[in-house]
Amino acid sequence: MSGEHRLTGHLAAAFTIFIWGITFVSTKILLDVFAPIEILVLRFVIGYIALTLVYPRRMGLRSRTEEMLMMAAGLCGVTLYFLLENIALTYTYASNVGVIISIAPFFTAILAHFFLAGEKLRMNFFIGFLAAIMGIFLISFNGIMVLQLNPIGDLLALLAAGVWAVYSVLTRKISGLGYHTIQTTRRIFFYGILFMLPVLPFFDVNWSLKPLEQPAYLFNLLFLGLLASALCFVTWSLAVKRLGATKTTVYIYLVPVITVATSVLVLQERLTGLAVLGIMLTLLGLVISERQVAPGGNTIAKQTEKIS
Repeated sequence: MSGEHRLTGHLAAAFTIFIWGITFVSTKILLDVFAPIEILVLRFVIGYIALTLVYPRRMGLRSRTEEMLMMAAGLCGVTLYFLLENIALTYTYASNVGVIISIAPFFTAILAHFFLAGEKLRMNFFIGFLAAIMGIFLISFNGIMVLQLNPIGDLLALLAAGVWAVYSVLTRKISGLGYHTIQTTRRIFFYGILFMLPVLPFFDVNWSLKPLEQPAYLFNLLFLGLLASALCFVTWSLAVKRLGATKTTVYIYLVPVITVATSVLVLQERLTGLAVLGIMLTLLGLVISERQVAPGGNTIAKQTEKIS
């Protein structure tokens, strides 16, 4: 893989995380008129339709194993991850969820170490992880050093982080099947939506689209559906394909950084000195994690090139 391809992968991951880091604003606005499960279903239906229009070519999978991979990715990356995260937010603080979800790169690295060729763990990853988690802790609590544990919500958030790790490994495997990234993302969305249907009766929903007559609600839903779902799941898959699951997932460290920056700029929230320190630690952790070095002075990315 050329340096240009790796650069494209890093840019795709950074762009994806930037969009995902500001989605909380749109979601917060939409929660005034929609239930969380309604937002989830609507955004992925919009995303599925958009991907179909952009690349309508029918996807014919070659085996049942490939179909199972798509189903598992849809279940983990769409249905379970977002349901667990949203439900966790009803039991615990958003700051708790933010910190716990940021553990996803650690879970991803462990799974990738055992299930993906060329993604063996090195000490640099653990050093970067510790620095990033310390920074994320400071950012999420914005300098307010009070941590209140809520076992149910925190456990659900931890499960969400684990589920996203599984999704990242699955997308790495799917990227090696030779299909167009838009086709695989569309199929993953299809199964994600399908797996949501059985849980809908357990939520209080009315499916009224009347709020969308107001431009603000329509714009934010389209933002979630077209950018945060359709486009960003494609760019995330592209990044995983070119960088690997571990190196792509560490970009999740940046989500709290982008979130707090957006809060300061859009919501006029206060930024403390400890939060600034947290941002610096998080960025340092990302840099360290991205510069993993294997024995002999070769980067893990170069090892992956040889294998692929």
